[in-house]
Amino acid sequence: MPKSIKKYDICVIGSGAGAGPIIYELSKAGYSVIVMEKGPWYRTKDFTKDEVTAVRRSVYTPNLLDERHVIEDKNSDGEWIGRNTYDTGNDFWNGNCVGGSSNFMSGYFQRFKPIDFRLLSEFGEIEGANVVDWPITYDEMEPYYTKVEKVVGVSGKIVRHKHLEPRSTPDFPYPPLAENIVSSWIDNAARKLDIDIIPMPRAILSQPKEDRNACVYSNYCGSYGCASDAKGSSRVALIHYAIKTGNCTVVPNAKVYHLETNSNKKITKAWYYNVENKKESVYADFFVVAAQASETSRLLLMSKNKEFPNGLSNNHGQVGKNFIFSAGGIGGGEFYLDNLSKDDAQALSLPGVFVNRTIHEYYQYTDPETGKKLKGGTIDFLFEHANAMTKAINQKWDEYGNLKYGSSFKKELKDYFTNVRKLKFEVFVDWLPTDNCFVTLDPKVKDKWGDPVAKIRIGNHPHDIKVGKFLASQGEKVLETMGAKNIYSGISGAPPSNLQAGGCRFGNDPETSVLDKNCKSHEVDNLYISDGSFMPTGGSVTYTWTIYANSFRVADKILERMKGKR
Repeated sequence: MPKSIKKYDICVIGSGAGAGPIIYELSKAGYSVIVMEKGPWYRTKDFTKDEVTAVRRSVYTPNLLDERHVIEDKNSDGEWIGRNTYDTGNDFWNGNCVGGSSNFMSGYFQRFKPIDFRLLSEFGEIEGANVVDWPITYDEMEPYYTKVEKVVGVSGKIVRHKHLEPRSTPDFPYPPLAENIVSSWIDNAARKLDIDIIPMPRAILSQPKEDRNACVYSNYCGSYGCASDAKGSSRVALIHYAIKTGNCTVVPNAKVYHLETNSNKKITKAWYYNVENKKESVYADFFVVAAQASETSRLLLMSKNKEFPNGLSNNHGQVGKNFIFSAGGIGGGEFYLDNLSKDDAQALSLPGVFVNRTIHEYYQYTDPETGKKLKGGTIDFLFEHANAMTKAINQKWDEYGNLKYGSSFKKELKDYFTNVRKLKFEVFVDWLPTDNCFVTLDPKVKDKWGDPVAKIRIGNHPHDIKVGKFLASQGEKVLETMGAKNIYSGISGAPPSNLQAGGCRFGNDPETSVLDKNCKSHEVDNLYISDGSFMPTGGSVTYTWTIYANSFRVADKILERMKGKR
């Protein structure tokens, strides 16, 4: 390497939840950190609550004409068919900008539970699923969950229940956010059904923290950037403070496409396209990849050379395998304001304040058909999103699939917007890893730089549907007890593209995993992977808190090695 070229202590590829803690901790410790982010660098002032910008036109993700995926799913004949997302519009991108998709999350934060770390030991093998235990325990992760609460900022209230995870602190550092009256209705219904209902923790500040403001209850949270910096994105909660140390350099609009290794099987530099689409490289002692799971596998598969002919860290053929999403589905019901008292109708209509209720009663349950103990999941309650255009579009078809129109439809829309409040629930259960859910490179479809795009096969296990339907039926019971109308639910095998993990499992055996227990590559000594790729199984809650916590854990492991070199 020429002496005139700077070599960094660590190069981090990506800047979301899997990257932020490492960027933050290494910068604070005095090490030189360079962050390579494929997307632009938006500041808080750049985020808008405009539905056209944020949702309808997906401004914060790449144009599918330039960058796309190929999604492989079964057709009606049972054949696997790949479809280009530019043709289908089924976008698998999530927040390509500094801070990644953590800018646009709703901030529902729930810990994995001890049984999530030992799924195989607790519930045994499931035919057709590649279920394993994690190489670490919940107790090893717990201090880092607690660290996220303090550093990123989590608001909530601990309520004792039978599936509560062990904690080293009695409660969250920030009190609960303001709640809508409907939360008390859910509580009352749960009591009647004799089930535990608990407040939902949120990675949203209820009180100011340093130079971040508290939540302003804008009514536009999920899918939108935060106007007050209350939401705990990697950008505002971590990278902002890393930059303040003077040790962190962020390079936006830098698409890394190849990691170059030497004869000792160590990465020497990362090649990337700069904002002018010219090729450049960056040197570092250590490299961390946290580009979101599908793109992390893609980068490794593209980084071929004579030492790694099948892709970086892929001499055992494990990169891209055992890809997972979050399984489950949705449900909901409607409350008509003209059926309520004036005070209740006014309170229910109040925008901005949250529902923040979740059921963990069925995280483990007995199968009513077989009597066997099964891993279950969670049911999270929330209002229908405030997006006006989306709400209107969702009303345009009748129950038989016919298009509604004319004066009667106008009247129906007016009534829906002025007299109806829809309460929804989301079901989260394990997406079991299988041989039919994985990431490869598409041999034909390229991105705008001429690189092969990721092809994602999205096969799911029927067990996911079975468990999801059980949870959905319990969610419906709560709505029925509340007196909701037009209750429905649906459990699907279609994956939520914003909740992806796996592809670079951690484990103790290089034959069956890409990473060791510290998320260091088995095959490349200076490579770490810290986004959701490391997860061998996905739990029954959203991933972000666990990704944050694990990244803080990995930061400590890297720091231990760094200190040994000084």
